Amino acid sequence: MFVTILVIIIVVSGILVLILSQSNKDKRKSWVQFFAKGKDAGFSFREIDLLRRLAVKNALADPTALFWSQSQLDTCIRNLVRSSRLAGGADQPTQDFLSKLYDYRKKIEMEKPRIKNGITDSRQIEEGQTMRILVNGQGVFPSKLVKNIGQYLTIARPSSPNLPTSFSWTGMKLSIYFWREDDAGYVFDTEVHDEVFSKGTPSLKISHAENLFRTQKRRSIRIKTHKAAFLYILDSSEPSTDIEMNPGLKSFVEDISDSGCAILIGGKAAAGLRIKVQFILNNMPICISGTVRSLDYHEEENKSVLHVEADTLPIHTRNHILGEVFGMLPEEEEELPFQVLDEEAVGEANATVPEASAVTDNAL
Repeated sequence: MFVTILVIIIVVSGILVLILSQSNKDKRKSWVQFFAKGKDAGFSFREIDLLRRLAVKNALADPTALFWSQSQLDTCIRNLVRSSRLAGGADQPTQDFLSKLYDYRKKIEMEKPRIKNGITDSRQIEEGQTMRILVNGQGVFPSKLVKNIGQYLTIARPSSPNLPTSFSWTGMKLSIYFWREDDAGYVFDTEVHDEVFSKGTPSLKISHAENLFRTQKRRSIRIKTHKAAFLYILDSSEPSTDIEMNPGLKSFVEDISDSGCAILIGGKAAAGLRIKVQFILNNMPICISGTVRSLDYHEEENKSVLHVEADTLPIHTRNHILGEVFGMLPEEEEELPFQVLDEEAVGEANATVPEASAVTDNAL
């Protein structure tokens, strides 16, 4: 009996040793794969080891998923942001590491299939789409799509004091540029068939295009917002990130990314204008300086949306913005160091914005 029990114990022990040995072997193999994946992703050995610690801390079933799974990477980044906040703020090495993680997170987001987003035919353009109309020898004019039906497109008739009052659009050859939100820029050539009134708006009836040319893919990921802000006009091309103590032009930040933002102001501004915008984002004052690359002017409301290309941002500012874009920051009640603005307040400062009679070529 004793011998039998002893044999059973030896057999069971042997099986446990084999299982543990195989388990340790599998773990070693898994971590070798993890480091290989990290190297392929462009991380240094030290950074991969930091990622390994995050994977262990967050108990990821498959640590290598961190390099391809958006949700797993988000879990690790969110944990890092939370830990650094509890520690009183991220030091420079942590900011650098966080910046690299956000770059990789953006890469995963940008490479996700977006089959439904791309378009190939002008019949797919949504009504209300803002456009830039290029007319040889005349310039570039803002417009929008008023109506889109199977036979033709109807766009708002471009107007400018630079055009003669007797100017006729019928028969004109046009090149039309537009930026499709969350997609890319497009351009197509067309011809004006007739000048008409559509939905009470002076309009042009133009031909459809069955082959749109995709000019530029998006470079950053934006998030919609509606935050009270102050806008300042810059006198030089030098970036400015100093926090202003005095109020500026009342405005709203309508969307934001690590490469720029859209700003709603009263009145009309000029493309090429150098500006700085200041606002609060998750309890942190943010200052972005940059150049107005294009604008959408809404004449009936006398308001403009400025599309601003940002100067190079300080790393802590960029990380904070990307943290908001990717939902890594905890929800906090914001305490504004300046007065909260309302919608009507935006229209009060029209005269303080340099005006432009038409959108210039560099708006493209």
